[in-house]
Amino acid sequence: MAANAIDVMASLTLIMNEETERLRSRERGRDLAELAAAKVRLVGVLETELARLEREAPGWANALDEAGREELSNALVALGEASATNALILERQIDLSVEMMGAVSAEARRLANRRAATYSARGDLANADLTAPISVNSEY
Repeated sequence: MAANAIDVMASLTLIMNEETERLRSRERGRDLAELAAAKVRLVGVLETELARLEREAPGWANALDEAGREELSNALVALGEASATNALILERQIDLSVEMMGAVSAEARRLANRRAATYSARGDLANADLTAPISVNSEY
């Protein structure tokens, strides 16, 4: 009954582990985008399969025999561990990207020296940093 859901969980676990290993090894390329797309697709398939099981046989997990319950439990534990590790490394990569873009933006602003000075109603001079355009691969 739950064999399809368990297979999808196993596939999703493998993809998350592969993505995590590639991110750890700093291996870049289109493969990461393909892995992310496959991960999103498999999550959708898993959600659909679990919803179908619950709709067709409410309480399906309780109806599994001991071996089926153990297999489902092992698949869920493996998926949980893989997703936690994957989430940590993805969060680190995102933080590094944000820091890098901040550094690039600050350097572009410094090099462009685009500052505007305006007088307030009291006669104070206020400096404002204007945003310098940033291009990545010659695209804005």
